[in-house]
Amino acid sequence: MIRLILSLVLTTFLLLSCKSPEEPFTKKTYPVKGKIMVDGKEPDFPLQITCHNTGEIDTEHPTASGSISKRGGTFELSTYTTGDGIPPGDYVLTFVWKKFDVMSRSYTGPDKLNKRYDEPEKSDIKFSVVEGKPTDLGIIELTTK
Repeated sequence: MIRLILSLVLTTFLLLSCKSPEEPFTKKTYPVKGKIMVDGKEPDFPLQITCHNTGEIDTEHPTASGSISKRGGTFELSTYTTGDGIPPGDYVLTFVWKKFDVMSRSYTGPDKLNKRYDEPEKSDIKFSVVEGKPTDLGIIELTTK
């Protein structure tokens, strides 16, 4: 009986001490923040922000990074958890500004930015994340015209 209990305790300890299978594929991220202004004003609805890596893409363990702006236009980019930042590299940001429909829990309607920043080729909001350093993008001025 004592052997069974010791065996169970040892097995439990070993299982709890093992790392999760996802850990080896998690990349180090660094904080990136900024503020969006549209036509010189703070946006009245959140904007969807997506990061697009312009450098070499890790096809074996790709990441997806982005954010939704907060009231006042501020944002923090995320990869694995809210506000954790993004891996080092070169990026371009895309923006889509639609109304959030509470009933469908989705963004609907026309893009208030008139699709000016909805594709990486259209956006000129480019930046680099350097290993070990947080990045402050400052104020990003977008226009609807």
